[in-house]
Amino acid sequence: MSVSAALVSGLACEARLNLRNLPLYIDRISDRLRSFDADASQEGQRIDFRFAFGGASLDMERLVMRANAADRDGLARIKDLLATAVQVYAREENPEIVWTGDLADETRLAQYREMIVTDVGDLTPHMRRIRFAGEYLERFAKFGGMHIRMLFPTSEVPDPLWPMLGSNGLPVWPSDDRRPVARVYTIRKLDVANGFVDVDFLVHLGESVGAAWAMQAAPGKKIGIMGPVGRPVRPASWYVLGADETGLPALARLLETLPAGTKGVAFVEIGDDGERQEIDNATGIELHWLTRDGIAAGADERLADAVRSVEWPQAGSAFGWFAAEAAAARIVREHWRGTLGLGRDQTLAAAYWRRGAAGLMAG
Repeated sequence: MSVSAALVSGLACEARLNLRNLPLYIDRISDRLRSFDADASQEGQRIDFRFAFGGASLDMERLVMRANAADRDGLARIKDLLATAVQVYAREENPEIVWTGDLADETRLAQYREMIVTDVGDLTPHMRRIRFAGEYLERFAKFGGMHIRMLFPTSEVPDPLWPMLGSNGLPVWPSDDRRPVARVYTIRKLDVANGFVDVDFLVHLGESVGAAWAMQAAPGKKIGIMGPVGRPVRPASWYVLGADETGLPALARLLETLPAGTKGVAFVEIGDDGERQEIDNATGIELHWLTRDGIAAGADERLADAVRSVEWPQAGSAFGWFAAEAAAARIVREHWRGTLGLGRDQTLAAAYWRRGAAGLMAG
């Protein structure tokens, strides 16, 4: 089936764009959408995208974007991807996005779930695993994303209101006095049949909202999650992987879920040998542990140096994945993109935290 044919079946909606300069950043919007495993084709002034879960188009002449999917989860996902891309790259034009068509009046946020803690246990002195139970978790097995946005109550907002769906296809958040604090974490394990997810928390002193919540977590506690979020990891026959403690849950999940014939090398930076954990590595990827042994987190350059030292194969498909402190992620990203000339379809280098700053992802 062609992309155009895919756009005329199932649920469909569209949004007109008040953008004078869309052609100036259409390439960046298109590149972002393709990074979510979309096939793209262009006919005249229209670019069509085909995802595994639906289709989309951007018409630069008529200034309209369209989304189509077989079900509401797929439609919500495509609307989110399109609206986010436009808002990111057309920020200066303050885009106003209002969807019309199927499910246009829906206010239930498809990616939101309320979850309840059922079990808490420590893997290492600084890594705590918490199990959450919830309903209809099938969505979190879709779209290739490994991460979720966790919505934490805090001492300042102990009883937050949860987000709803806006007319632009994106979450609408409550006022600051009722808004939960959002941080991104990895789904370490997802069991749809039994209705639970496991999330590993790096627990430590400091300003981390997630760590503070995890240290007090107990069965019966409720929390909100949204997702899945993040770019999918592209299929490949060979990988180079790198992570510090904050990226370790995602790296471990990759080692346990990638195909058995996958080859490559992985590096994990930890504080000391006491932070090693059992990983059921189902692949042929060689795993190496790097210990800081007294060097402050984010100050040791060996992880970035190790990843940069790896020679990429000359034949076959390959993918580079890195998740750690922001400075290390920048070094690796510049090496992959600048020195080696690799694109977004072959690399993903993410800053999970930044020294001296709270927020970002799992840090």
